[in-house]
Amino acid sequence: MFDLSGHTAIVTGAGQNAGAGIARALAAQGAAVVVNDLVAERADAVSSEIRDAGGTAIPMAFDVTELSSVRDAVDKARSEFGRHLDILVHNAGIPADFGHGQFRTLDPSRWRAPVEINLFGAMNLVSAVIGEMCDAGWGRIVQISSGSARVGSDQGLSLYGASKSGVEGFIRHISQEVGPFGVTANTLALGLQANAAGSNPEVFSRIATRRPGTPEDVGAAVVYLASPEASWMTGQTLNLNGGSVTT
Repeated sequence: MFDLSGHTAIVTGAGQNAGAGIARALAAQGAAVVVNDLVAERADAVSSEIRDAGGTAIPMAFDVTELSSVRDAVDKARSEFGRHLDILVHNAGIPADFGHGQFRTLDPSRWRAPVEINLFGAMNLVSAVIGEMCDAGWGRIVQISSGSARVGSDQGLSLYGASKSGVEGFIRHISQEVGPFGVTANTLALGLQANAAGSNPEVFSRIATRRPGTPEDVGAAVVYLASPEASWMTGQTLNLNGGSVTT
């Protein structure tokens, strides 16, 4: 079950944290993985870790907001692996300036970056892989999102939350367009992750499991969504948050 042998994946923002966990998990199930990160050294390190564990991975440093770079990377992956990419996980979502702050204090010059990486980044990636997925009759698109897409906050996340809300809507529509071709598209909305959690016990008390999420938690969920067994799961936003918000 959840065997991904013979499949090829690209994971963006995979040089650290949840993205690295996703790349490791997909490779452990047999997928050949493109490890993308904006920082080449991080992509190299995760790719080496996967290969040392017996998996198949290649590092690619590029900016998901640049369509030409995305298309070049997809072409290179096809050449390296000998087949098209049929699993896309868009995890990159936090630019150097993700517009943190109360909206009334934010200069308009800071509005664009979160939307570019989350919404236009997803559009760039989907446009680069979707044709071959549909032609082959199989594909998996997994968008990583956040609870801030649907729950309001006073913590200065309006730009980030809006960009995540936008990409969730995009994925829902894509799922309807590509479903007849054997391609699924889903969103995984993450709660508080360990890399951002700190050590405040009051924060953990708001989570039913009393702990933040780990890269392994995220990787396991993505493996399911990317698997053949998830062929009837599409157009959904799944919450992975330890019970901090229930639906």
